[in-house]
Amino acid sequence: MLDKKLTFKHGVHPREFKSLSDHCSIERMPFVEEYTLPLSQHIGAPSKAIVVKGQQVKRGQKIADAGGFISVALHSPVDGTVSDIDIFPHPNGKVLPAIKIKCDPFSPQIRESSPIDFEQMDTKSFISSIQDAGIVGLGGAAFPAHVKFKIPEDKKCRYIMLNGCECEPFLTADHRVMVEHAKEVIDGIGILNRFVGAEKAYIGIEANKPDAIEILAEEAKKSDFPVEVVPLKVKYPQGAEKMMITAILGKEVPSGKLPLDLGVLVSNVGTIACLSDYYRKGKPLTERVVTVTGTAIKRPGNVLVPIGTPMRDVIELCGGITQDAVRILLGGPMMGVVQKSIDTPVVKGTSGILVLTNNEVKDLDQYSCIRCSRCVDACPIFLNPSMMGLLAKKGLWDEMMDYNVMDCFECASCSFVCPSNIPLVQSFRVAKGMLREKWAREKEMEENA
Repeated sequence: MLDKKLTFKHGVHPREFKSLSDHCSIERMPFVEEYTLPLSQHIGAPSKAIVVKGQQVKRGQKIADAGGFISVALHSPVDGTVSDIDIFPHPNGKVLPAIKIKCDPFSPQIRESSPIDFEQMDTKSFISSIQDAGIVGLGGAAFPAHVKFKIPEDKKCRYIMLNGCECEPFLTADHRVMVEHAKEVIDGIGILNRFVGAEKAYIGIEANKPDAIEILAEEAKKSDFPVEVVPLKVKYPQGAEKMMITAILGKEVPSGKLPLDLGVLVSNVGTIACLSDYYRKGKPLTERVVTVTGTAIKRPGNVLVPIGTPMRDVIELCGGITQDAVRILLGGPMMGVVQKSIDTPVVKGTSGILVLTNNEVKDLDQYSCIRCSRCVDACPIFLNPSMMGLLAKKGLWDEMMDYNVMDCFECASCSFVCPSNIPLVQSFRVAKGMLREKWAREKEMEENA
């Protein structure tokens, strides 16, 4: 398989910009004065604070419990004191509850923790321990890992599939994790498979990461469990789980279904490496690798950042920004979220901090749809973005359901190729939000009837 480059149909080919940071080894972020830890850092219910203002906490200590099954715990990234519990600016643009922790300047911070004996656990205990460790998907979506790893009784996991594609331009955090922590990635697969009982594991990696492919392939040979490293064609959005399944297995996840309906459990390489760190070293999720990059960053790199670190401090570590910097995003240019302040914190789902110049960010005039069908040719799941865009413009949300708008995973390929500069993916996000609100109201009315 190592001489093949598999892929899916459609997609786009944006410039990669990986060379800015793909050669940069992971460096540790120095501890800063204060950290802000939002209680909402993942899909699902927010965590529930279990500390009070003025309380002293230790690095790795749990400071918030899971707020439900689709939720995870939250841990302190430093030794310090809880300085405040209130609402603060969140990277998603809202103002949400968070815990502020002032760092103890006299603490050594880094200390050894005891490993956790997972071999004595049953599946229920394993799932509970992952939730308690605060582990979520590190690819960007931040979906609680324990929910994905809990296999329903009517389903079977045949294949574990690791996403090492990192197809977003500029981002290289996963690349460096695979190169520098290949042992942890392979070990994490073995730990997970002890509880899901798969037949085989695949690691999908785009062909522009030959060093990661080679290193992981060598490490996989040492595993007692069959692990195959699969080079994939460089194309966006190759890293979307449905696209990767199609490329590697030649199967399509049906509309409204999940990968597990095909017997596939998909997870990010960084997430699986976290399993090894937690069970072998006793480290809950308190830090993650973040790519700090862009043509407006003076010294691009990959940084191991404690969760809650202000974005400003991470940028300063990388030399600061150039004078022509005009836009900062958390994530990549295709799916990243624009930031209005550099004082918002790094959260569990922050894969990158991207700073762009005024030459790369321009306000483009929007024109009417010319029915060119470029968006249709680009859509990786064969939707009709043009028609959905017209319906969204008229506010015909229900009619958009006839065109499977909820299947859209907002990769923005349609917006990328549109010659009329129509913000298609943004209109789909609005439509999906309106539909979810409507369904919630209808459900509430039914329950109150």
